[in-house]
Amino acid sequence: MNSSGPRLKFRFLTIAIGEEIFSVVRKGMDDAAVAMGVEAELDGTPGVEAAELVRLTRKAIADGVDGIALNVIENDVFNEVIAEAKARSIPVVAFNIDAGKCASGNLSYIVQDLKAAGEALGQRAAAVLKRGDKVIITVHDDGVWALEQRLSGIRAALEPIDVEWKLVATGQEPKKGAARLREVLAAFPARALLGTGQGDTEACGLAAKSLPEKNLYVAGFDLSPGIVDLIDDGVIACSIDQQPYAQGFYPVVQLALYLRYGLLPSSFDAGATFIDKSNVETVRQLSRQAIR
Repeated sequence: MNSSGPRLKFRFLTIAIGEEIFSVVRKGMDDAAVAMGVEAELDGTPGVEAAELVRLTRKAIADGVDGIALNVIENDVFNEVIAEAKARSIPVVAFNIDAGKCASGNLSYIVQDLKAAGEALGQRAAAVLKRGDKVIITVHDDGVWALEQRLSGIRAALEPIDVEWKLVATGQEPKKGAARLREVLAAFPARALLGTGQGDTEACGLAAKSLPEKNLYVAGFDLSPGIVDLIDDGVIACSIDQQPYAQGFYPVVQLALYLRYGLLPSSFDAGATFIDKSNVETVRQLSRQAIR
């Protein structure tokens, strides 16, 4: 889309920028930037530090970007910096996480309904587990609001069958996370491994694949080429896709339309699609292209 006037410049800011999911966000962002005739870039923190994300947002404001897409990982923490952007006529929309559902001052969000997605995963697991089974639920980092929401949904769905569960933080590197899980499984022989994020879901699959016994139920969230292969191998039963390509694509469109024509951005659910053996081949090539 061509438009007269200076070329608009947008910046996406996220935590855990090294995770595979943000390669897919970047692909969606880049494709939308071409379609809308704007410039867009993705920056972020290697960890989950909200204070560092605030600093990067202030830097984007100082750099004079025209619009910001922000991963609003905590409620109230970003209110002040979003207000600073607004005072400079820089619109902010949220992607991936919006802990305050626009209460921080952002114009819109494209995020997954995290607790509902967790409940959906928990219900799938509950269908194959029995009362009193041991379950390991994983996060890649402690204290991440989005993962806690998914965790809450999983636990709510498992509550009727009274499982014994343990929470394990794996880190963001799947191979290291798998080694950590093998240690935990030696002392806590779980019947299921349930991930809440991409890195830990892949770690769950790698841990299960390396064990001699093949009776572990493994499920989790997000897609990567590794997760797709583990689903195809029958190691991971299913994973829930939150469509990160859309999370990169739509904020660019919304910011461009808002700045050019005053069209107010709208919020919507990024989705929660189950990927399992029945449909894994339809997403395999797209995953390798950083679209799914």
